[in-house]
Amino acid sequence: MDPYGTPHSASGNWAPPTWPQQPAGGRAAPGQQATGSAAPGSPLPGQPPFGQPGQHGQPGPVPAAPPAPSRPAGRWRIGVAGLLAGALIGGGAGAGVALLADGPDGSTGGGTAAAQNVTITNPQTATAVTAAAAKAAPSVVTVYVTGASGSGSGSGVVLSEDGYVLTNNHVISLDGAGSAVVSVRTSDGTLYDATVVGTQPVYDLAVLELQGASGLTPATFADSDAVQVGDLAVAIGAPLGLSDTVTDGIVSATGRAVATGSTEGDATVIDALQTDAAINPGNSGGALVDGAGEVVGINTAIATVASGAPGQSTESGSIGVGFAIPGNTAKRIAQELVADGSAEITYLGVSAQTAADPDHPEVGTGAQLVQVQPGTPASDAGLQSDDVITAVGDRVVTTSTELTAAVRSAAPGDEVTLTVRRGQQSEQVDVTLGATEG
Repeated sequence: MDPYGTPHSASGNWAPPTWPQQPAGGRAAPGQQATGSAAPGSPLPGQPPFGQPGQHGQPGPVPAAPPAPSRPAGRWRIGVAGLLAGALIGGGAGAGVALLADGPDGSTGGGTAAAQNVTITNPQTATAVTAAAAKAAPSVVTVYVTGASGSGSGSGVVLSEDGYVLTNNHVISLDGAGSAVVSVRTSDGTLYDATVVGTQPVYDLAVLELQGASGLTPATFADSDAVQVGDLAVAIGAPLGLSDTVTDGIVSATGRAVATGSTEGDATVIDALQTDAAINPGNSGGALVDGAGEVVGINTAIATVASGAPGQSTESGSIGVGFAIPGNTAKRIAQELVADGSAEITYLGVSAQTAADPDHPEVGTGAQLVQVQPGTPASDAGLQSDDVITAVGDRVVTTSTELTAAVRSAAPGDEVTLTVRRGQQSEQVDVTLGATEG
């Protein structure tokens, strides 16, 4: 059953659905389901909302009850348009591709090399990448996590000068254990103890607070809705524990619906920015910045090509297909997590599966509604079972995953226009999206 916008079970409504497992072969399962997006939060007291929007950036990609907050460890995989399989990139042992820096006890090490600052020493030969890295690198940190099951590392982005840091939920969810020890090394080499302020697994985001921190350099967030395919993209983070690593490329696609999930059956659907900048295990939670050094996305996942025996795959590093949570979504969720430790999830209130062309069953033609839950935005708008949603606004929807991503990229309370096919007729339906706590 697809979690399209089901209210959280804590509210006494529909219980969170079970996510279908991604086939080992990397091809999306027929009728794969997904979920929602969050509402704007408030900036930190007395501070700007994590940097002023810049002039550069771009948008990335329905919904029901959010998956359970904790995310067990396992081999993370992603499906992209049913063609690729991949992994989340960072965090606990067993989450995605293992780090290469193995400790003597076999645990994945956190990268102990001294931090290096990125500076421009020769302005005459500096490139756009050099300038972007010089501005953004002081705002990117390395995150170390140690728990009973092992250790791992990832990356993070500084939100405020007094120590709030944004990262991926899967970076700090070591076997879902709340007892994991988290520490953060800033770009100047200072190591801080950190506590988890709040997490939002549905969006794969978490906020940390560094103990005793002051004078940090907050990142500036660009308007990710303004990003265009072909824009310069610079990824900064700690791949394989190597702090302050900079790679560059372009924005390869926007609004890419990407589903990530584990063998336990839960999943996250993000409305991703796709980039060919090299992203590897450990980059998770780090910054994807534009030519001005402003954050347009939070690096989260990479695609890998499945191979080997059924049920098995060979996972590697970057193959030039990486994904980032759009900065506008990441900033909105971060503000809510800082404010009260939780963040809302946007939902529509339906269960859906991919509608296929009878003559070409491998081709999706929209998101077919299996169930419309009473008392939800979908029900209030008059949607019915067997309706097929083919667009959200001017965005074409060909699969249920794309519907989920499109809804999650909006905020609760936003009004969207759905193009709905009912029998042989097509009509447009206005829906005001709802919110549920995650």
